[in-house]
Amino acid sequence: MKDIKLRPLDDRIVVEPVEAEEMTAGGIVLPDTAKEKPQRGTVLAVGPGKLLDSGQRGELSVAVGDEVIYGKYSGSDFEVEGREVKILRETDVLAKVVK
Repeated sequence: MKDIKLRPLDDRIVVEPVEAEEMTAGGIVLPDTAKEKPQRGTVLAVGPGKLLDSGQRGELSVAVGDEVIYGKYSGSDFEVEGREVKILRETDVLAKVVK
């Protein structure tokens, strides 16, 4: 995985979405218009953590390389270095995929 030249701020993370399935479990090929918006991706970069009232930084629960599941309409989509990425807050992450 190539490093991305983005440094997210506070509790934000940069995620590269995993492509949606091309075929259903029953073997039906889906056209692009019928595909679900991806809700799963790989973390490419993480911010330093949210600044707390004490002046300390809160530690993030995700790290670079983690696979995460996030809300369907969470974050903002961008194209960086020819790659589609999503920038979202750590609170938008619903779960970390355990392998």
